[in-house]
Amino acid sequence: MDTLSYKTVSANRATVSKEWVVIDAEGAALGRLATMIAGLLRGKHKVNFTPHVDCGDNVIVINAEKVSLSGDKWTDKKYVSHTGYPGGQRFTTAATLLKKNPAGLIERAVRGMLPKNRLGRALFRNMYVYSGSSHPHEAQQPRKIEYTNN
Repeated sequence: MDTLSYKTVSANRATVSKEWVVIDAEGAALGRLATMIAGLLRGKHKVNFTPHVDCGDNVIVINAEKVSLSGDKWTDKKYVSHTGYPGGQRFTTAATLLKKNPAGLIERAVRGMLPKNRLGRALFRNMYVYSGSSHPHEAQQPRKIEYTNN
C-alpha cells in the first residue's frame, strides 16, 4: 500500500466555501433547532470539516418569536445572569426572555453549544436571528433549509 496516496485534507480560510442558509423557527423545538444551527455554524455537515477552522455556513433564523418549548419550561426554565456585584445573581424565565428579546432565546441556546474560545465567538458572529419573517440578507441569496423535528 502506498502511504503517499492517502492525504488528509485540512480546510483553511482560503479553501473553505461558506454559503448562506435560512431556517424558519416557527413551531420548532428550541433545543433541537439550536443543535441544528450549531452544527451548521461549525460546518460539521461538510466533508472537509476541520475542528480548528471556521468552515461553517452563515445562518439566518427567522420567526424567532414562534419557537416552542415543551412541558412547563416556559415558566420553570431559568436563565441566570450576574451584575458583577456581591449578591447580584439575577434569574429570568424563558417566557420573560421571549417577551423582552425573542432572538435572545435562540442566541443563548446556540451559544452554549459552540466552543468556549476564540473560534466559538467567531462562529457565533455568523448567525443572524430575527423575529418576524423578513430579513435584510436577500442580496446573499440564502438557501432555505427545512427544519425537521426528529
